[in-house]
Amino acid sequence: MAKKRNARHWDEPQYHADHPRPVTRRQFVAQGFMTGAAYTTGAGILSLFSNPREAMAALSGDLSPLLLNPCQIATNGAGKIPFICFDLAGGANIAGSNVLVGKEGGQLDFLSTAGYEKMGLPGDMIPGLVDPTLQLPYENFDLGLGFHLDSAFRRGIMNSLTPGNEQFINGAVIPARSDNDTGNNPHNPMNGIARAGTGGLGADGSILTLTGTENTASGGNSTLPQALMDPSLTPTKVDRPGDVVNLVDTGDLVGILSKDDATAVMESIYRITDRKMDQVNTQVTQEAVIKELVRCGYLKSADIADRFGGVPIDPSQDPMIVGPTGIFTDAEFNGGGRDGQEFRKTAAIMKLVINGYAGAGTIEMGGYDYHGGARAEGEVKDERAGRCMGACLEYAARQGVPLMMYVFSDGSLSSNGTIDNSLAGRGKGEWSSDNSSTAGAFFLVYNPGRRPTIIGATPEEQAVHQQIGYMDAGGSVQRAATPAANNVNLLVNTVLLNYMALHGEQGQFANVFPNHGLGNSSMQDSLTAFTPICNGTIGNPV
Repeated sequence: MAKKRNARHWDEPQYHADHPRPVTRRQFVAQGFMTGAAYTTGAGILSLFSNPREAMAALSGDLSPLLLNPCQIATNGAGKIPFICFDLAGGANIAGSNVLVGKEGGQLDFLSTAGYEKMGLPGDMIPGLVDPTLQLPYENFDLGLGFHLDSAFRRGIMNSLTPGNEQFINGAVIPARSDNDTGNNPHNPMNGIARAGTGGLGADGSILTLTGTENTASGGNSTLPQALMDPSLTPTKVDRPGDVVNLVDTGDLVGILSKDDATAVMESIYRITDRKMDQVNTQVTQEAVIKELVRCGYLKSADIADRFGGVPIDPSQDPMIVGPTGIFTDAEFNGGGRDGQEFRKTAAIMKLVINGYAGAGTIEMGGYDYHGGARAEGEVKDERAGRCMGACLEYAARQGVPLMMYVFSDGSLSSNGTIDNSLAGRGKGEWSSDNSSTAGAFFLVYNPGRRPTIIGATPEEQAVHQQIGYMDAGGSVQRAATPAANNVNLLVNTVLLNYMALHGEQGQFANVFPNHGLGNSSMQDSLTAFTPICNGTIGNPV
């Protein structure tokens, strides 16, 4: 018998009879009551103490060296692979209906029909069968990593990609249990990404180290592992194009003068200030520190005027992102409703990270606690998330730089077999309840020039590196399969290991994260998906 429902727009708040009234920020986000505030916290004075990087600003010859010492102003980032993670707040479906999962032999070691039905796939749409209309198998590997042919994530990603760019993408899935409807899942790897490099020098940007769409310690909904907590790495909140512009405000001088003249004015102010500061008593250490901060503040203003004066940093003005040849049309990007909000948010983060202005970024998307309603709601939201994922991959392709993109959610859900035959429901199983046993995460890697190579000499060896862990036939995570399978902290460490491995730096993993919990080098090798795509930095591709 068909279930009678009250009409509700998919983006209206979700009222679950089996959930308490939302009281925390994460509960409001997960159930779609809020989408996040829209203000930015610009780089403060403490950012002057970020790790020094190679300077390339065209300041006067006597001032350029001061960017590095004593001011330690990062002007070129760290050269690491840009990293973006999607935090789908609420417990989204990832495994089965979106990314394929299988038993011990990998994605093509198929589960039982009942196992896939628990993951929302009816018996006539399971992997191993052929779509009767398209005459294509339901298991699809266009993106390297296997997706269900009708995966909403896949539809969205492919809709954002220029045809042909998918051949430079590959990925891995990690079946891993995490708790439902709780803020205690330390899913976010951001602080670790900032440390995931030789000597603990990981991702960094020319303006920011980390950014995120929420004003939280992680930049997203899920928290950070306790071992990675570091207040100095708190992400700068950015969730709209205007926030990106505000980060590099060059002031009115650039609007009045040319970029070169504005830079010269700021240099003059620095020199005058420097001479006056030399007349101040320097015997007190605190006074000496204040003097240095003032000097470096003016020098940083000169550097910003030089590097960004006249540069179109606004994502909404980037023709690669918006417009007739952009990833998003003007109507999509500037439209009202949730689609436009999420597209603008994604554009802001990907502009910062992929252009090297930030080392890594978190994009939080709310409303993914979508069980208890029509399957159509999950399909619509998952395809929207896929559009945003695909936008990041496409922008990386257009910029010609690699990208690692990680997708996770707090918990997951399952179907009871009831079918949603509406147009948007696509004849799939409705999501009836939370279910942490069907959870998982995945990452995709874009690499210019060639598809990232899965480790392994044979297809069988490659299969168990592309699926790190496995499910049982009934569609539940095998908790003993990997350290990550039943421990979210170790899931994060598995992602960090794979990030370092893409740089050829996995041998340094234990030095950077000494209490990692991922076992010896042989165990770590089994948890690694890809051979390196660069040697240390993206300027040295492999």
